[in-house]
Amino acid sequence: MIISKSEIIENKQIAEGIWQMIFKSSEIADDYLGAGQFVSVLANSNWEHPIRRPMSIAEVNDDKISIIYKVFGSVTQTLTQLKSNDCIDVLGPLGNTFNVDFDKYCPILIGGGIGLSPILNLSQYLTQKKIVFTTIIGAKSANEHFLQHNPNNFIFLSTDDGSVGIHGTIIDALNIVLKNTDNPKVFACGPGPMLFSLQNMLKDQSIPAQFSVESYMACGIGLCQGCAIPNNNNGYHLVCKDGPVFDATEVSFD
Repeated sequence: MIISKSEIIENKQIAEGIWQMIFKSSEIADDYLGAGQFVSVLANSNWEHPIRRPMSIAEVNDDKISIIYKVFGSVTQTLTQLKSNDCIDVLGPLGNTFNVDFDKYCPILIGGGIGLSPILNLSQYLTQKKIVFTTIIGAKSANEHFLQHNPNNFIFLSTDDGSVGIHGTIIDALNIVLKNTDNPKVFACGPGPMLFSLQNMLKDQSIPAQFSVESYMACGIGLCQGCAIPNNNNGYHLVCKDGPVFDATEVSFD
C-alpha cells in the first residue's frame, strides 16, 4: 500500500457525466495484483474535501493507472477540473481481486451504474488470456454508454429507456445471454439494488458469482469501519479490508 503524489496524464469526459482519469504511479502499479483492486484519492489538498474517495482500477498499463468515475457531487465535480500535469494524492492499491476460474466456467461480466471499472479491467485480463467471455453493461439511457452494443462480439448493452441495446435492465440482458451460455459464472459490479436482484436470480438458478461491492469509505484500510456490509454469518464484512470482491453468497443486500 502506497501513498503517491501522482501526475495526471489525461482526464476527460467519455459519456454523459462519466469521466476517465489516467495518472502515473510506478509504485502503485508495481504492487497491483489484478482486476478488482481499487485506489483511494483525495480530490484536493485543502480542507474542503478532506476524505478520500474509493475508485476502482479500470486498467494498469506499465506505470499508468486508469480510473472511471461518475459525477455525483462536489467531490467528483472537483476531480473533473484537474488537468494534465496536475498531481493527485492516491492511496493504493487496495482490496482483493476476482478469482476467475476460467478453466471451469464461462465468464459473464456485468457492470451497472458506476460499476464499470473492475469489469473493464477484468475484460482486458481475459482478452489477454484469450478467454471467450460475455460483457453486459447497463445504464439509464444511451448517452451514459461509451461502448457499442455488439452481440456478435459478446457485448450487450441495456438501457432503462430502450434508447440503445436491450430495453430493460442487466437482468433482462442476462436472461438472453444465459440461453446460449453453458456452465456460466457471473462477475458483477454495480449499485446495491442491482446486486440484490442479481443475487436472487443467480441463487434461484444455482449460478456461481462474484461481486465487486461498491461502498462509501473514509480510510480504505479497515480503521473507520464505515464500509461494513452484512454477511451470511450474522456478522459483517468490511468492503475495504475483506473485499471489495466477495462470493455472491457471502454478503447480504437486504
